[in-house]
Amino acid sequence: MEAVISLALARAVPQLPRGPGWWYEPKMDGHRVAMIRTAESVILQARSGRIVTSVWMDLAVAGMRLPAGTVLDGEAVIWRDGRLDFSAVQARAKSSVPRARALAEQLPASYPVWDVLVHPQHGNVRGRRYAERRGLLLDLVGDLGPPIQAVPATDDYETAMVWYETLQAQGVEGIVAKRAGGTYRGGTREWRKIRHAETEDLTVAGYTGARSRPRALAVRRPDGAVALSQRLTGPLAAAAAHYLQPAGAGPRGRTHDGQTYTSTPAGFLVEALTGTTRHAVVTITRVR
Repeated sequence: MEAVISLALARAVPQLPRGPGWWYEPKMDGHRVAMIRTAESVILQARSGRIVTSVWMDLAVAGMRLPAGTVLDGEAVIWRDGRLDFSAVQARAKSSVPRARALAEQLPASYPVWDVLVHPQHGNVRGRRYAERRGLLLDLVGDLGPPIQAVPATDDYETAMVWYETLQAQGVEGIVAKRAGGTYRGGTREWRKIRHAETEDLTVAGYTGARSRPRALAVRRPDGAVALSQRLTGPLAAAAAHYLQPAGAGPRGRTHDGQTYTSTPAGFLVEALTGTTRHAVVTITRVR
């Protein structure tokens, strides 16, 4: 069973595509996680490729109910008082193993699933159409019950827009659109998404200041150029340090306008205000 999974991505668009052949799913506010059920155990892998089983052990235990030879793509989320709580997800992700277990007892995680990549009977199903994979997914997890459940899906545009307008109060970020005939291609942005916050995901290339408390992050803009962020707030610096410290420091680099930074192999993601990615200073709102 493979241990490194390349996950498919979505590209932000101003409005959802519509017409025959499109399916829509709610976009949850959590951490993207692949669940890999091996013959002996369950491995949970973050979008960056890091193994995060130890901080999501409650999901790993639940995943033991899956048949061996299963790989799922979903989101680790936490519900608090009837809505998704991203700060609770961040707190869990940054915790030590004992602390993560204590947090799991207070606020157990859930795992909404939107795709199956490897099926115990059919093997690698990435090359199958979305509609086929959806059927296989429902067969696999339909009877499991919480915390592992398939996300809702519809091929009706109007229903998707009702979800978009009404589920925001529950912490649902937006809607993802997928082609019914589309295959699963890890690392590509063939899916489409709209979300209430006008942000986009950027990869961190480096930092300024200390790894334990970075002053700013160097991020790769959509055009490929590297730019520095605004000066990080305390919470943002702490969230970034969680990824930077274990990764170590790389060689010095320069941004598109000549500013120096220390590169990092961590390769984690941040959200930035969409309009700011065209400017010299990028405004980061969240560390993914």
